[in-house]
Formats: sequence, structure tokens, C-alpha cells
Amino acid sequence: MVDLALPTPESFPAFPFLPYEIQLELMRHLYEKIEGRHVTIVESPTGTGKTLSLLCASLTWLRDEQDRVRRSRTTADNGNPETDWVLAQTLERKRRELEAEERDYAERLAQARRKEAAIRQAARARIRKKLRPITDSTRPATELSFDEDQFLPDDVEGTGSADNNLSSEVRVLMARLDKTRKPAFADSADTGREPSCTKIYYTSRTHSQLSQVLHELEKLKINLSPASIVAVHAQGTTSQPSCSETDVTAKRRISLVDDEEVDDLTMDVRVVSLGSRKQLCINEKLKSRPGDLDESCRLLLSEKGDRRCPHLPPMDDEVRMLDFKDQILATPKDIESLVVAGIESHTCPYFGSRKAISQAQLVLLPYNLLLQKTAREALGIDLTNQVVIIDEAHNLISTLLSLSTTTMTFRILSTSLNQLNVYLTQFKNRLTTQHSLHLKRLVGLLETLVKYAEHWKAERTMTTSESSSKLPTAEVITSGELLRRLGRKVEGINLLEVEQYLRSSKIARKISGYCIKTMEQAAGEDSKKLAKLSRLSVITPPLHVVENFIVALTTANDDGRLTFSLVDNQVELKYQHLNPETHFQEVVQAARAVVLAGGTMSPISDVTNQLFMSTPSERLFTFSCGHIIPPSNLQTLVLKKGPRGSDLEFKYDKRNDSGQISELGQALLNFANVIPGGMVVFVPSYSFLHLVVEHWQGSGLFDKLKAKKKVFMEPQENSEVDAVLRDYAAEVKAGRKGGSLLFAVVGAKLSEGLNFTDELARAVIIVGLPFANLGSAELRERMNYVNRLEQKRGKGTKEPGTKDAGTELYENMCMNAVNQSIGRAIRHRGDWAALILVDARYASARIRGKLPKWIGKDMTVAETFGEAVKGLGRFYREKRS
Repeated sequence: MVDLALPTPESFPAFPFLPYEIQLELMRHLYEKIEGRHVTIVESPTGTGKTLSLLCASLTWLRDEQDRVRRSRTTADNGNPETDWVLAQTLERKRRELEAEERDYAERLAQARRKEAAIRQAARARIRKKLRPITDSTRPATELSFDEDQFLPDDVEGTGSADNNLSSEVRVLMARLDKTRKPAFADSADTGREPSCTKIYYTSRTHSQLSQVLHELEKLKINLSPASIVAVHAQGTTSQPSCSETDVTAKRRISLVDDEEVDDLTMDVRVVSLGSRKQLCINEKLKSRPGDLDESCRLLLSEKGDRRCPHLPPMDDEVRMLDFKDQILATPKDIESLVVAGIESHTCPYFGSRKAISQAQLVLLPYNLLLQKTAREALGIDLTNQVVIIDEAHNLISTLLSLSTTTMTFRILSTSLNQLNVYLTQFKNRLTTQHSLHLKRLVGLLETLVKYAEHWKAERTMTTSESSSKLPTAEVITSGELLRRLGRKVEGINLLEVEQYLRSSKIARKISGYCIKTMEQAAGEDSKKLAKLSRLSVITPPLHVVENFIVALTTANDDGRLTFSLVDNQVELKYQHLNPETHFQEVVQAARAVVLAGGTMSPISDVTNQLFMSTPSERLFTFSCGHIIPPSNLQTLVLKKGPRGSDLEFKYDKRNDSGQISELGQALLNFANVIPGGMVVFVPSYSFLHLVVEHWQGSGLFDKLKAKKKVFMEPQENSEVDAVLRDYAAEVKAGRKGGSLLFAVVGAKLSEGLNFTDELARAVIIVGLPFANLGSAELRERMNYVNRLEQKRGKGTKEPGTKDAGTELYENMCMNAVNQSIGRAIRHRGDWAALILVDARYASARIRGKLPKWIGKDMTVAETFGEAVKGLGRFYREKRS
């Protein structure tokens, strides 16, 4: 009997360097949990090689998994002493067929590499000439005539007129036939055309972070090609390796940069990067048109002849798209490289990357494409038995809540109603009875919602003659309460049916497309109207917002809240989903294994409480790495008192205390005398930063600070951030006496994703605890919600001194932001810095327990300011010696 279980390896030869012990422990943990079909939360401080370890462990498992699958297909169950000779021959034939398929596919990818190299060589031969684009004979938007029938709603079950006399069995067969004829670039996903392989979905917050993942991937010495393919390629360059050595053997390969053969340690993994149409579209004329790019692209899919997008192959020709898919998989490409490859091949990279998903071994994609069910369905992503790695996972909870939050203004609501009425008037004679009924029901719902919004506003803007008092300008209710307020007519509407109709008929897309086309025609050559259309192109079409809002209303009544508010004297409706676990569980339940990884995941209890309460405890694991730096490279201090002996506790009601602000300024001035190079100070908010700077300027202390170090402050405008960082880094690296001081804000632009390496941050100082505003109605609802959940789960009785779930959530949100700011320093093994926490509350065991483990164990609580300065002086003297 063949044992197909995968043992956890002791070493990982694919790792490009000699790994530290903590890296080995992390990779073994990841391999074991992926094999065991578990969920694990991993905290690995920046500088410990987190991304490289994640890739190495998961791809090593994937290589072993592929070998296991091959063995299972070509190995007999040797339970009997003698294997039947017929079975032996059958298995041998299977093995040969499998190797032939693998060789054919490997040759296709090799041809794609050669073709890409030739294209790039030809491009270089043009000596920096601009690529000549394919002639786009698509007529300008203002000259387009269009067939209105393309904007009729898609038929849903029971609405088609032509098929009403057909049995359900015949309609199913027709649907299957239609699916087999669907081209690779159809707008809806086609997952049935090509068998899929086991893959790893690696997601992070931004495409720039995913590009860094590709850079790390290139360092690995791993080859996921079958052993037979690796052996063939290795012949003639080195002695043939054994199967166990194929991932680390040096061999010759073609360089796509100079088309020359070079000796290299090969990384061979089929990778595809996924993005949106806005990021991948190469049709310049289409991008320059007014209106929504997604809608414009979808309209071109059904066009023929000279109106069709020139970067899409003809409907009956998939060869060009299949060749481009092979080109995508032949060499790893980030989003920018995909666009270049699409331009060079004159083929759409958006649909090409979608086509490549099925045969990719590693899929790189941003959060929203993985976490939203509609996005996964549109791309044809099936997570069943696949591995999901979520990097930078400290953002996961806020991202999940953000993706399920929908905001609808009164203007959007009324515009949607107007568009719907215009559409019904124009198409009333061409709609089936069922479509007309559904649309009239939708009109009734929107009309009632408009009337209620107007009534709600009137109640709050009209003062009573008796008391001249007004009702609150914000109100939070449940979706069920809203339906009751809208009256019996709406309360009787089945919102699930409405949502199903909106999805299947694609009516929001049809109406938006029709409105854009009519506005384009009406605009003609009028520059003002065309400019207005261009501004509309960056706005989500109104009916899509309405559709998202209706979908939100169908969720469980207790999992969400509706907020009515007056914003700039306009009613705004906001649906806020309170439970981040709801949609994430779809990912957890489908995937073979899920890895949540981050540099600072603490407090980890917050992640488990919010995302994994429905996950069996035996499936959930956590792993927290120590830091690779020696303990002597980090000095962690809690500062409880200022230079004059005053307590430092920056609670919200004490932040205006001039005495405490002066103490803080004097403490920073003393630290500036001791700390060399760069000194980064994080404060709770922009308002607090402006307050203290204004106070110090009035007292003359700010001038003293500037005399010690050149002072920079984090700007509130995104456009100014790069310039400030550039100037700060230049000043530090200039090596002038004193160095530089950078004021930043916790949770803002500089507290995440930036590396203050070496001299850029010889000290990171955190001032206060940045608790969120308890006056926020949304925050209060979340706190109330987790308290209700706690009571439902039978944890309503609290021990004396412990806090309820809502308060715990509030505290964890604060500490998560603090931990991200802390992680800006110490970026590699040789780096060193001091971490100073300025607030007496950091001395409490409760708060210290929510700091990263690599910080908390060697923390010093300074009872006096003198003690703190003495400890810092000793630390920096040792580092300079």
C-alpha cells in the first residue's frame, strides 16, 4: 500500500540562503498546516524574511502535492504479493501518456518564452521608437449609432418568450451547449473549458506589494515542472539530477532580457497576476471615452467587425488568446509587465490573465478580487481544496468591513429612479411580461424609499414652533425596521427575489449602458457636455449602487445596520455590515488551507474572535516568530513621567493640558540630545499634532527642537508624502550633526508599508494610545454587536475586573494601530533602534500583553525620566562602540 501522506521536511533546499532557525520553524509550521488542511495565523516581524518563507514553504508543499498526485495515478496498490500484469501495463501506459502531456505543455511554454524574447528583441531594434498600435477602426463615441436591443435585460428562468414552450430538460441542454460555445474572453467566467490544477492564491492589499512578492519569488530555487521535464532540460548542462534534487539543480535557461543562454539557479513556477479592467485595458480609444470603462468594455464584447475591440480575437478564434495565455504563464509578470506583454502581442491582458488562471500554480491578486464572492465568480475562481495565503493580514478585518459597506446618497437614489423610468418608457413594448413586473416592482421600491428619505429630512430640518428643537441628524436602524417604515406595500416585497432578478438579468448594467450611450449621442461635439461625461466615468453608475444597497438589505437582520444621516444637507443612507466573519467564512470553508500572515498580527485574539468563531478549534492554529535581531539591538522603554516628574497619560480629556504638552516637548528635546540619526515620533491624530506644535511654537520649545534636529511633519495631502519622505531621508543620510526628527500620525500614511531602515529610525516614539472616537455611531454599533454575540454564545457573565467584548474590540483596534507603527523600525538582522512608549498606560499588563511578543518580553518600565534617559544613553553608547 502506497503511503500518500506528506511528511513535514526538516530542510527547505529551495530557500535561497542559509535560513535562520526561526525561518525553518515558520516554514515547517506552514507546510504542516497546509498538508493538514488547517487555518493558521502567522506573525512574523519585518526583516525575518516573511514573504520568502511563505512562498518557499507553500510552493515546496505544492511540488510535493503534484508528485503525490502523479504517484496516485501511476502506482498500483501492492496489497497482493504479485501485481496483476494487466494492471502493471495499464499503469505504465498511463505514466507514458502523462509524461507526453507534460512534455507537450512544457514545449508550449518554451515556445511562448522564445516568442516573447523575439518580440522584445524586435522592440529593441526599433531604437526606442514608440510601439505602433493596432489600428482601432472603432468610431468615435460621438458618432456611434447603436442597437437598442443590446440593452434589453438578459432572460432569467421563466422570463424568456421564445423558450416558453420548451421543457426544462431541453432548456438545460441548450444552456450547456451555449456554454461550450462561449469564447475564452466572454464576460462571465468559463471554468469548464480547461482542467484546473492545485494552486496557491496569494493576496495582499496593493499591486505594489504583489510586485514585491514576485521579486522574492525570483530568488527561490524551486522548479514545479515534473521530474521528467526537468531531467530533459538538464541534459547537456549538468549530470542528470535525482527527483529529490530537481528544485535546486543549476541548469541553463533562456533569458528574456537578452535572449542568451545563461547559467542560473532556475525558479520555474507558472504565475498569473490578476487586476481590473482599469489597470489592464490597452485600448487607448476606449479608455479615453466618457462613461464607465467596465460597461464600455462589456458592450464591445458583443460587437462585430470594425466595432469590435482590436485587442480581442474574433468570436470563433481562440488560438491567439490561448497563445497569449501560454505567454503569460511562461514567465512571471506583474501588472505592469502584463500590460507591456499585451501591447507587444496586441492581445487583451485582462482576458488573457483570466484565461491563465486554470493552469497557473501561483495566482497573485489584490484583496477585493479574492474576498468578494461576485469578483471570484466573475473571474471563475474556485477556491475548493486550494491554498489561500493572505499577506499583510492586519488589514483583513477592516477590508472585509469596508467591502461590505454601501453608501447611497439621495442624489444617487433619485437619479436611479429617473433612469429606471426613462428605460421603462423606452423599452416598454419590447419587455416580456415578467421583466415588466420585476421592473415596476423595483420602481415602486425606489419611489417609496425616495419619499421616506424626503420625509426623514423634513423632520430634521423643520424646527418646532414650541421648543425650536431638532431631531438628531443621524439615526441607526435595522434593515427590517426600514422595511416596516416603508409600509405594507414594500414590506410584502421579497428582497431576495429582487436581488436574484438584478443579478441574473444584469438590468443595472443594461440601464447604465443605455443611459451612457444616449448621453454620448446627446453630447455630440459639445466640449462642456463631453467634459461632464468624462467626470462621470470615474463614478460608479447609480443603479449599481442601488443594486449593492438592495443586496446588503438581504443579509441577516442582526448582522448589519442602516445609518440615515444629513451630509451637506443631503440625506445619505449607509449600510454597515458588522460581522467580518460572514463573507470570509465562504473562503475558509472552501479552501484546503488558509494562512493569515503579517509582520504584526497582535493582538491575535482579536483576529480569532472576529474571523474564526465558527471555525472548529482543532482546525485553527497560531504561530508567532521571534525577531532575527539579537536582544541587544532593541531597547524598549515605557515612559511614565516627564522631566519635571509629571505623570504622562494622554487620555482624550487631558490632551489639551498645557502642562502635559510642555512635558512632552521637553522629553523629546532631551531625547534628541541622545538619539543619533533619524527619530520618528508617532502621535494619535493630526489635530493633536497641530495642537502640540502650536503650543511649542508659542513657548519657544519648537525652535529648540529644530536647533537639535531638522524637523519634518507628515502632510495630510497624499500628493505631498513622497516629497517629505525624500527630504527626510536625504537629511538623515547627509550625516549632519543631530540628524532629523519626523512627526507622523498613527494609522495615517507613514504608519504602514514604509521602511525606516538603519539611520532613518534609530528611535521610534509612540505618544499616547490612539483610541477611536466613541462618538461615532458606526463604532458604537459594532461594539454593541459584539456584546450581543458574546451574550448569545453564553459568555455574558464576566469575572470581576474583566471587560466586555465591545470594550475589548475598542482596545484591540487601538493596539493594532500602535503595533503597525512600531513595525516601521528594525528592518533587517543588523538593524538596531530604541522603541519608546510615552504613556503610563503602556505599563499595565493588559496593554503590554497586546504588543508583539518580540517586544513585550524585554520591555523596561522607567519609573522616572532620568532612569529612561540613562538607559537610552547606555544603549546608544554600546551601539556606537
